[in-house]
Amino acid sequence: MRIHTSERYRWWVYSAIALGLFVSVADHGSVAVALPSIANEFRTDLPTVQWVMIAYALTISSLLLPMGRLSDIVGRKRLYVGGFTIFLVAAFLCIVANDIVSLIGARVLMGLGASMTQATSMAILLSAFPESERGKALGLQISALGAGAVGGPAIGGFVVDAFGWQGVFFLTVALSVIAIAAAQVVLDRKRTDGATSGGRFDLVGAVTSTAVMIVFLLAMSNGAEMGWRSPPIVVGFAAVLGLLSYFTIWELRSQSPMLDLTLFRHRVFAIGIVSNAMSYMGISSVRFLMPFYLQAVLGYSPAQVGLVLVPSAFAWMITGPVGGRLSDKFGWTPFNVGGLLLSAVGLFILSRATEMSPLWLVVVGTVTQSVGTGTFNAPNNSSIFSVVERRRYGVISGFINLVRNTANITGIAVATTIVVTVMGSQGFEPSLAAVSDSGTEGVLGAFTSGMKTAYLTMSGLVLLGAALSVLKGGRGRTGDLPEGTGNRVEETEAKS
Repeated sequence: MRIHTSERYRWWVYSAIALGLFVSVADHGSVAVALPSIANEFRTDLPTVQWVMIAYALTISSLLLPMGRLSDIVGRKRLYVGGFTIFLVAAFLCIVANDIVSLIGARVLMGLGASMTQATSMAILLSAFPESERGKALGLQISALGAGAVGGPAIGGFVVDAFGWQGVFFLTVALSVIAIAAAQVVLDRKRTDGATSGGRFDLVGAVTSTAVMIVFLLAMSNGAEMGWRSPPIVVGFAAVLGLLSYFTIWELRSQSPMLDLTLFRHRVFAIGIVSNAMSYMGISSVRFLMPFYLQAVLGYSPAQVGLVLVPSAFAWMITGPVGGRLSDKFGWTPFNVGGLLLSAVGLFILSRATEMSPLWLVVVGTVTQSVGTGTFNAPNNSSIFSVVERRRYGVISGFINLVRNTANITGIAVATTIVVTVMGSQGFEPSLAAVSDSGTEGVLGAFTSGMKTAYLTMSGLVLLGAALSVLKGGRGRTGDLPEGTGNRVEETEAKS
């Protein structure tokens, strides 16, 4: 096919993958907007209807690693197209669901399909671009993710108003058909899967890693509400520790492991993963707490809050490709360190907010934080892939996405715990619900104080990530090594 031999093949691949990323990310935001309508339709309460979102996110996060590894074995195009097909069928099942349980079940199936596409999309994109343009490819991916994050809620609001909540899923079905067709036509299986590793699928590792993620995410999500010392949470974290220990022992002994843990011996890989987690913890704290502050404390409407946060989303979309492309030329270290420093500054600015702060302080803080994050993401991911062979791109792609999702939930849990602890210490109900329900000056002041402490804590955490990035070392520029030499470098360093 002419597309497969075209000099612009990589841009055809990017267009197909970007569309797929937009669909899966936009769907999540659109469904969030539709939750009140869904609750009214099925006459259910908010805690129950929230499982429409939770079930989807939990399924994706728990299956990213196994699906990434599976793509390295059976082929990335096959898994990507298969995943989108499942995603499409599940979206249709959401449309015809006649009760909330059926809808949640369909969302679990959608999560399965989304985990297959999200675990493979980064690997497919990287397989189409030369290693000298790895940062550019990863930066462009950020633009697609950002477009979905911005467009999802906006499109969802319009569709729900015009056609009801089912309209969101009708739109997902239509866009999924286009995404599947684009992938089938554009993706060259030989080029996409030519570097896959084959081997056996580690079923024990897959089941164990999935169990670890499910228990961990449930414990983190419910810890602040139930109490971190409550028996279910303590038992949950104990189970995570036991399962994680077993997973580590099993993977180190396995001939065909789910995740090659020896990669963590390479400081570029290990520090890249850790700093990624620190960065996303900072991001999630802003995205979660800022709407509470803008609505309850400063008195803006939900629509106005969305407009206030749009500039930061666009800043992330723009700086991602710029940082990625520049890191290909000048090395990843300046952008890893500089990006995290900017992100920390943004968080520090937000930590200065009070009940009387002007809106410009919020805009400056969120935009600065987003510029830093966008500058950091693509170069850092490029550094991670620099020590990984192409045949392992699938599982590492899934692992990076897993780290992002886990860090997001952890960041929200930590920030929430800090806020409610400060509120409780000042004699108010230690709950975010009290912020929305009460609206009294004392409660809002206590919340703002807790939010400031949370942002200051996250700023320090991101600064630690910047310090670690200084120590990461490495060549710091893509294309300096021949393709596929990453693991040989890793093995040499591990033996020395």
